[in-house]
Amino acid sequence: MNEHTTGGFTLPGEAGCEALTLELAKRWGADVIRDSDGTELSEEILDAGYDIYSTICIIREHNDWAKDHPDCLQQTFLSTQPRLAEGGALSVPLMADFFAQQFKVNDRPAALALWQVWDRTAGALLDAGAWRWQPETGCVVIDAPAAYHQYTVSFLAWRIWEEISMYNHVTNNWTKEHLVPIDPRTQVARDYLTGWLRHWCETHPHTNVVRFTSMFYNFVWMWGSDERNRSLFSDWGSYDFTVSEQALADFAAEYGYELTAEDFINKGNFQVTHMPPSDHKRDYMAFTQRFVAGYGKTLVDLVHSYGKKAYVFYDDSWVGVEPYGPCFARFGFDGIIKCVFSGYEARMCAGVNAPVHELRLHPYLFPVGLGGAPTFMPGGDPTRDAKGYWNHVRRALLRAKIDRIGLGGYLHLLEDFPDFVQYIADLADEFRAVRALHEQGGVYTLPLRVAVLHSWGALRPWTLSGHFHETYMHELIHINEALSGLPVDTCFVSFEDVKKGALKDVDVVINAGRAGTAWSGGDAWNDADLVAALSAWVAEGGVLLGVNEPTAAPGWGDYFRMARAFGVDEDTGARVCHGRWPVQADPVNGLVPRGATLCTRAELYLTDGDSRVLAEVDGRPAIVTHAFGKGRGVYLAGFEYSPQNARMLLNLMLWAKGMPQTQNYLTDNAAVECAWFAGAGKLVVINNTDEAQTAAVTTPDGPVTLTLEPFATRILAL
Repeated sequence: MNEHTTGGFTLPGEAGCEALTLELAKRWGADVIRDSDGTELSEEILDAGYDIYSTICIIREHNDWAKDHPDCLQQTFLSTQPRLAEGGALSVPLMADFFAQQFKVNDRPAALALWQVWDRTAGALLDAGAWRWQPETGCVVIDAPAAYHQYTVSFLAWRIWEEISMYNHVTNNWTKEHLVPIDPRTQVARDYLTGWLRHWCETHPHTNVVRFTSMFYNFVWMWGSDERNRSLFSDWGSYDFTVSEQALADFAAEYGYELTAEDFINKGNFQVTHMPPSDHKRDYMAFTQRFVAGYGKTLVDLVHSYGKKAYVFYDDSWVGVEPYGPCFARFGFDGIIKCVFSGYEARMCAGVNAPVHELRLHPYLFPVGLGGAPTFMPGGDPTRDAKGYWNHVRRALLRAKIDRIGLGGYLHLLEDFPDFVQYIADLADEFRAVRALHEQGGVYTLPLRVAVLHSWGALRPWTLSGHFHETYMHELIHINEALSGLPVDTCFVSFEDVKKGALKDVDVVINAGRAGTAWSGGDAWNDADLVAALSAWVAEGGVLLGVNEPTAAPGWGDYFRMARAFGVDEDTGARVCHGRWPVQADPVNGLVPRGATLCTRAELYLTDGDSRVLAEVDGRPAIVTHAFGKGRGVYLAGFEYSPQNARMLLNLMLWAKGMPQTQNYLTDNAAVECAWFAGAGKLVVINNTDEAQTAAVTTPDGPVTLTLEPFATRILAL
């Protein structure tokens, strides 16, 4: 791992730091230099012989044009907090809850017709004549509200500060003019943006790759007026910021029905991606995807006409791009770039149908990280942060090929962090060594095909609409993180897919999450055809693995619709008078590795005397299994990713499928993982912990024993 190599690395350059830029390009083996938001590349850097990535966000940096076309800004629906009527007229201030520098009320006649006032206590929409808008006070007045009922107002608002610009002002102390986002829904905006990009291409002859950030619409991020609760709502997969009068009119013309504000506001909950999507939301998403891909292709074709490549950055303004959706191929992108904190994000990037897959590693070269903690400033430890992120990403890179890695941000911040500079140099060489193994042939995978079952299915594999640190509360994200580095073939299926026979070649199905969420399934489990199809599949020999509240739906005899396969169910209060089978652990030797963590839930109960408790916590079930025809159910009360828990997950799947836990190219130490590249004749062994570890790797020629330093990687020729 000490051999220095070059290529496959994108370095952020910076005018004024030419010597540092070129020094690090050599030290890190870079073949590409890029600009970042807030930086430029000087002629010395542009002429240094490296390929050049140029970052553009097509819908911002157009403030002068936007001032002359204020009706072409992007919008969203907002909803006030409930206001209590106590007698007499009720005035509801629209912007009291929202950050005034981000939003501005849109009260044009076409927009005003889309506003809605709700009596939330009665669940009733008020007639338009029951309320009036007072622009001079910024309030909606309800003249005769019902006493002690609560009311909300849903209204359209212009977005007057693009959210990533807003974030950078706060995080990186930007002082330049607030950038506003342009909506390409109108022809006049599209004509302007197309002309702007044409001029941009003509005036950037050094650029080899145009790096779109991403296309038009940012993930939703609504800020509040009170600094104590600044981030009111954020959803990386939301389509709320795509809405406008024009979009809604175009949708109605195409689909034959009209969407309303409530389709977006959803009683104040919004159509969050973590919940099962409504039919209206699915229609609107598909509608938006077709628009984004259609106009996006125009821009990509324009870039290609100048002999440049077009990559898309799969973050920020990615909404509508949907790399696993039916429209993605229409763009014609030459590559995709994904910022990553974790293994499942790396797998998400690697699986996209694109010629080049690139990871933007963390930490970014910013003074402060996304969580607000110091990074490249006093009190920060970016080397520690980088090791932690790479420890997750590296597992996934052993399972799926990534073509490139890189960083973003301000290079001058590195001058006080020489240990970080050296760590990235070592990391880059390690990445290139693993990439070379993939280029010589595939990695060995166990004969075990796993399907993760949730509402989104193959449209959004691996992701839960956010980064690991943002969606940590969902068990499925921990399952995905474990799977991202396990030697199993993983796919993602929806509930409709199951009814259509998608599980034919699947060995294990995983359904995990809280009841009612998109991950567990919610109302999908009210479908008898789904329950019957999955029951038949398990009875014929499949393994169903559930976590937390899998297959849960109220109103049936069993709360978990597949409780009889799991051997366990959850009492929601209806069974407090029923007797309970005793919980007595009957473990399988070696199934739960040392260091694995278990949990339980308060109201779990065994379905019958044939349920086998593989592990318990405080006298309650933690892991339960039950035979179901020729197949088997396995239930975990909860799951949180750790190296030991990832191995426990693999052990459970192997055991439930009747396969030995000792397999070729597995280790006897859960903290250590390995990958066998037969084409190269190389075995890669990684230590996933901050302590030295010794492990034996099972191979056809006998065990290979080795000791690894903390977080170390070893590549052995066998």
